[in-house]
Amino acid sequence: MKAKVVFKTYDQSQLSLLPPSYDDLVPTNHPVRIVNTIIDQIDIADLERSYKGGGTSSYHPRMLLKVTIYAYLRNMYSSRKIEQALWENIHFMWLSGQSKPDHNTINDFRGKRLKGKFKNIFNQVVLLLADQGVLSLKELFVDGTKIEANANRFTFVWGKSIKNSKERIKKQLRELWSYVEKVYDQEQLLPNEPDFEAIDPAEVTKTINAINDALKDKKVDKKVKQKLNYAKKNWPGNLMKYQEQEAILGKRNSYSKTDPDATFMRMKDDYMQNGQLKPGYNLQASTNNQFITNYTLAQTTADTTTLKDHLQDHINSYNQAPQSLTADAGYGSEENYTDLEEKEITAYVKYNYFHKEQRDKKHRENPFHPDKLFYNKETDTYYCPMGQAMKKIKSYKTKTKSGFVQQIHRYQAQNCQGCPLRGSCHKSKGNRMIERNHNLIRLKEKAKNLLLSEDGIAHRKRRCWDVEAVFGNIKQNMGFKRFMLRGMEKVTTEIGLIAMAHNLKKFSIA
Repeated sequence: MKAKVVFKTYDQSQLSLLPPSYDDLVPTNHPVRIVNTIIDQIDIADLERSYKGGGTSSYHPRMLLKVTIYAYLRNMYSSRKIEQALWENIHFMWLSGQSKPDHNTINDFRGKRLKGKFKNIFNQVVLLLADQGVLSLKELFVDGTKIEANANRFTFVWGKSIKNSKERIKKQLRELWSYVEKVYDQEQLLPNEPDFEAIDPAEVTKTINAINDALKDKKVDKKVKQKLNYAKKNWPGNLMKYQEQEAILGKRNSYSKTDPDATFMRMKDDYMQNGQLKPGYNLQASTNNQFITNYTLAQTTADTTTLKDHLQDHINSYNQAPQSLTADAGYGSEENYTDLEEKEITAYVKYNYFHKEQRDKKHRENPFHPDKLFYNKETDTYYCPMGQAMKKIKSYKTKTKSGFVQQIHRYQAQNCQGCPLRGSCHKSKGNRMIERNHNLIRLKEKAKNLLLSEDGIAHRKRRCWDVEAVFGNIKQNMGFKRFMLRGMEKVTTEIGLIAMAHNLKKFSIA
């Protein structure tokens, strides 16, 4: 005999003598309570001062801040979805006190009110977490990742293209002047040659007018006339446009027309790290115990030139420098090593070929490599494997793209003719020459000793799961692979919200 099925009571019209409070519906250890408690402890006076008096009442910035951070913690980045959650989600209703700001209010708060003010809020939360003992500001693990900008990938400006266009105009102006010289070939009086080097709107207009004046009352080829008319009509305007584009570019090589602050970067789109050029920003993050302690955005594709500014931003934020910093080979440059040394920070930073030196026996035991040649510091002389002195023949300075000055020394052997080791030693036709940067050699040796020490090995192992796991969480678990906002200031605020959400989510489950 089949047992009778009993269903639980289901009555939507049932009245309650005492309606439940929203607070009763939110679990004690729920992440929304963590967000509420943490944000209640921070000082937002600077944010409150941005509001002007008069007019209608405004939603309280603390409430909007809580709602925005909690939305990011729940992987909710659209202002319309946040608005919808304020009407439907009990946690959002409890957090907002049943306030119902619309999507425009939320977007204005995120994109305008928080602009330039959120970093201070983030730093306060990091200090609160440090007081709780879940992270330390003494040891930093630094790495970078690229995040796509909210911009059209097909509307771009390239610095090289601008340069080529200006060179083409210069070349065509010279060709037009060559035609003038050909016309005046039979006459003794040739007009003064204009300046072809100054390629700007005023000078080009002046040059075109000079060519037109020189050809006045002369029999001119129809095609030359057409080119002159085209040049007069278009080139000054084009050059004006190039000037404006170069001002936006600055030291970059590209930008997007949709978001001029975004630079085209090669993104790692799949497991094979294949990708295409897309407008984006280079996110630099410092972490400790998988908590983000600092974040900055760079417009350059390489990590090397970002470390100094990123580290200085950390020092300015917390009024203290870390005791140690660990990073991969992308940051191993003379400029970065020097900066870390001056700040008295222990640098567990790899350099290029660090792993090759350890793993490649052929590289490690090559007696002809410049690093293996004997160097006499007192006489400033290198000695080749045959014992021949290589004396210094030249010293010069070079500047990196960031303006850092490097001192380079060049050494040359006296006579390589007839040397039985020449074929293995070098391939040049003359005597062997080597170039050495003694300061970089010293810094790399110092870095190598640190990296191979017991502490260095521990820091290198930890870097992999400390900072790289954070990027994995942001991109995969939080699904944040593309910015919602545009412009450097706004996307800096947005990545700050992501960093805050990451920290509070991790704190809530710690």
